[in-house]
Amino acid sequence: MRLSSFIQDVTPIVLPDSVPSPREELSMLKALPVDELLQRLVHGVVSLCINVTIAILVFYGGKFVINKIYSIVHGVLMRRKVDSSLASFVLSFVRIVLYFILIVTVIGILGIETSSFLAIFASAGVALGMALSGTLQNFAGGVLILFLKPYRVGEYIEAQGYAGKVKEIQIFHTVIVTPDNKSIIIPNGGLSTGSVNNWSRERYRRVDWMIGISYGDSIEVARKAILDIVCSDKRVVQTMPCSDLLSGVGTDITSSEAEVPRRRWWSLRKSDPKKAQIVINTEPSEPQKESNANVNDCLPEVVVDSLGDSSVNLKVRAWALTTDYWGLYYTVLERIYNELPAAGVNFPFPQLDVHITRQAKP
Repeated sequence: MRLSSFIQDVTPIVLPDSVPSPREELSMLKALPVDELLQRLVHGVVSLCINVTIAILVFYGGKFVINKIYSIVHGVLMRRKVDSSLASFVLSFVRIVLYFILIVTVIGILGIETSSFLAIFASAGVALGMALSGTLQNFAGGVLILFLKPYRVGEYIEAQGYAGKVKEIQIFHTVIVTPDNKSIIIPNGGLSTGSVNNWSRERYRRVDWMIGISYGDSIEVARKAILDIVCSDKRVVQTMPCSDLLSGVGTDITSSEAEVPRRRWWSLRKSDPKKAQIVINTEPSEPQKESNANVNDCLPEVVVDSLGDSSVNLKVRAWALTTDYWGLYYTVLERIYNELPAAGVNFPFPQLDVHITRQAKP
């Protein structure tokens, strides 16, 4: 068949010049017979009832499916022991997305153009995003905090000029409770981009005291008396596991040195697993020996920190569990004040000498 004959056989499609206005449609309906008008009206009402019925069934069926999916996701997060803040965020996000899809589907069943609905929703979203740019920044910061976990609920942090225990991690803000029981609400935007000091992340923490003694007092006597006070407290940690030492507590082993045993172990295990086991148990590598030798580097110490205007300043250092930090700090400080004078060590205080001279009468 030739192309010209095929074109002649095709019935031309005539497009209307313009869409009829409501007045034209009303005039067309008036021109229709009553029987045809009633037939169209009944047909439209039946179609609308059918669509509404289908939409209601789809809505409740979709709601049932959403609840099942929500329960499944909730069970998975609980079995995985996901953080409660992250779990609540994920569950809320899943529920909102699924309900949005369900509503769009129901609107499409009712005969409303979903494309125009989505366009309106997108435009409203852009306008709302421009109006709430700061809030969206806090939302993004909350998502980063929940996923990266720079801090968790129950940890003691210091950020944005405030310090306290984390009570809640919300999507837009974090609530911390200060030691004097004040609730501070900090936006997540600044927390995700700023510096956060997490005091609870490490198991051990060093306690520092600054003690001033009078000029002329013996430093060795003061050192011995202070060390006796500090070492007699059971909360002072004098030895730590090698894992804590390798993390930077009381040792100078670099990360490259700490990785040497791991690389050597893998190379030996690939060649001969039995040989690798014998070498690890009987012949530890040099970095391992060094870490074992430095296991006592967390012993308390007293050093001369500075020579002040009125005192010789001694710095006292000791290690303790993070949970025992403040209790140990206040107890030892009080004991030093009460017991150090008995050893012949005096505490100076700022003094001002005034010299009065008398002039002879003429």
